[in-house]
Amino acid sequence: MIHKLITLPIRSILKLGEKIQDEVEHELYDIPHIQQQLIQLHALYEMEEIDEKTYERREQELLRRYKIAKDREKNRLSDK
Repeated sequence: MIHKLITLPIRSILKLGEKIQDEVEHELYDIPHIQQQLIQLHALYEMEEIDEKTYERREQELLRRYKIAKDREKNRLSDK
């Protein structure tokens, strides 16, 4: 009984951590979200609100995340 009382908060914290990790991964690797960010980034550059160096750095990061997202999607489909 005492064991359950002690481990319950730990299990709850672990489940919360897993949920947060899932949400963060979804936000980072959601393909439509990344595509929208690329469009917004391009618009900022076209309106000269960011310089070319900033644009290229952010674009590379978004494209890296996009590639990871596509690889993850491909792996999920092949696992089925």
